[in-house]
Amino acid sequence: MSLAGAVLLGALLWTGLPGVPGGTVAFATGPAMEEVAVPAAAVAVPATVEEAREKEPEGSGYREVSESADTFPDLGDLKATVRGVTLVPNRGYTPLQVTVHNTSGQPRPVRLSVHSQGRVVERSLQLAPRERTVTWLLLPADLQSGTLHMDSPGMDTAAHGFYLDSYRGARVMVLGDVKAFEKATGLSRAVENTEPLVATRFVDPHIAPRELAAYAGYDAVLVAAPADQVPDDVWAVLEAFAVSGGKLVLDQPPANPRLRFPLLQDDKAELSLYGFGTVRQFRECRTRAPGCGFDLGVDAERSPAVVVPAGPPPRWERNDLLSDGRMPLLSSARAPVGRFLLLIFLFSLAVGPGGWMLARRKGPLAVLIAVPSLAALTCLGLVAWSVLVDGFSVHTARYSLTLLDRERARAVTVGLNAWYANLAEDGVRMPASSVLLAPKEPEDPPRSLDWTNGLAVKNSFLPSRSYREWGEVAVIPSRARLTVRRSGATVQVQNALGAPLRGGTLRLDGWLWNLPEIADGAEGTATKGIEGTTVTDLLEFQGEPSYRFPGAVPALAMPLDEGTFVARLGGRGFTPTAVMDVELEASQHVVRGQVEEARR
Repeated sequence: MSLAGAVLLGALLWTGLPGVPGGTVAFATGPAMEEVAVPAAAVAVPATVEEAREKEPEGSGYREVSESADTFPDLGDLKATVRGVTLVPNRGYTPLQVTVHNTSGQPRPVRLSVHSQGRVVERSLQLAPRERTVTWLLLPADLQSGTLHMDSPGMDTAAHGFYLDSYRGARVMVLGDVKAFEKATGLSRAVENTEPLVATRFVDPHIAPRELAAYAGYDAVLVAAPADQVPDDVWAVLEAFAVSGGKLVLDQPPANPRLRFPLLQDDKAELSLYGFGTVRQFRECRTRAPGCGFDLGVDAERSPAVVVPAGPPPRWERNDLLSDGRMPLLSSARAPVGRFLLLIFLFSLAVGPGGWMLARRKGPLAVLIAVPSLAALTCLGLVAWSVLVDGFSVHTARYSLTLLDRERARAVTVGLNAWYANLAEDGVRMPASSVLLAPKEPEDPPRSLDWTNGLAVKNSFLPSRSYREWGEVAVIPSRARLTVRRSGATVQVQNALGAPLRGGTLRLDGWLWNLPEIADGAEGTATKGIEGTTVTDLLEFQGEPSYRFPGAVPALAMPLDEGTFVARLGGRGFTPTAVMDVELEASQHVVRGQVEEARR
């Protein structure tokens, strides 16, 4: 195994694989499985209750974030209430609850907007006569306060300030009330001046957000209400949250969990891997004392982000390194220091010794003419270099991990994209089933976000001549597939994944097969893997960005089941920004899914 593979395996074991017993983890290498020893202490799920209690996170009880309901001044026919002091998640977006009531007999358009630090987050509504609706404004998690504006034609603008709760510990969103939460977990409110196990935010499941971005930033989401009190569209969003890397906890699971969570292998298991995330059902922990609280604490505490984009260093430490001390993933974003130093050296020779020689031969007047002319030519050369080499297109490097759910015709993708452009790229649009993630401390973040229909970044998505990284989490429809056809002892592979196939591994009939390198839409012959490519080798990215996927790698690194493949692809990947017109500088995507067997 290569050094990068060993580092990746170590990170995987440090993160822990829920539901995998201590002892060994098998990775596919050839006809047999190579076993890698794993200490029992490295896995996420303890073997006994006593061992589990020893691993209980520090702290006790919970901290309730008590939201305040603030009513806008009366504006004729419109009345509105905003719930402030909301718990800010660790990353992503903070859902801010706003209730608007149209008391008139006429339909009325309404625009809600939050103004904070020169940035605007908005959503437009169309209220029917006498309609009362609850909506959500999703604020970037780096914002801690703001002013909410409400506008409607023919009425004055109403404004109300608010602030948010930026607790630094584990943060959990609870669908249900305090009583149901305490009954489910056995936790009580933490004593003042003591460290709580988790901080909680309570949301009525009937009015819970329907966008994936509203949940993606929290360390865990607990459904404390009975299953029949959660609307179907909320269940759909919660399933997308779990499969895309979230930690979902069910106090009262549905009678048939597979109806809501079709990827569950064992619907009676207390803790199950689910796509990139996990689903915990409070079953066995009900027999413990003091309840299931420490299970929730473990889930929230061990909740690494599925993707971690890096920001630039502070302005007073400006250099070629990112905020995490590594190099940018785009070579075009790095200043051509060597070429510029050579150009400066040649310019110095021309205006130094060259100017002295010119002055002796032609006189001072020639120097006065030659030096400014040479400087102008040098500047024009720099501009020409920028135009001819960098151009006016957007440069990008794209990396992603994807789980293909063939039965439901969808792709669950976690992506990391590096961007650079000479000219600013103003806007991008994301569907409601996706999340656009900025670094924790973004520099020059987008100034306008519109959540009316999904997310629309209206300007400053990519500033000019600035390196940026964006993470993406998406659950989107996809017909991408890998088709195999048996012909005697030969296995033919047809690539219908929408991108060039650059190799991979397939388990079929108990054997591992090496996938060929073929173009999209082409066919090739798979070969039996004797020494084969390991799954961890497939996860080794160019430029080493795999460390940016701390919470997503384990889902792809599990041993292959019958009919399962792991493939490496080129192209733009499966995330929503793949439709943008860009110049692709580097790309690598790892896809795991079930093959489709062609009928003879």
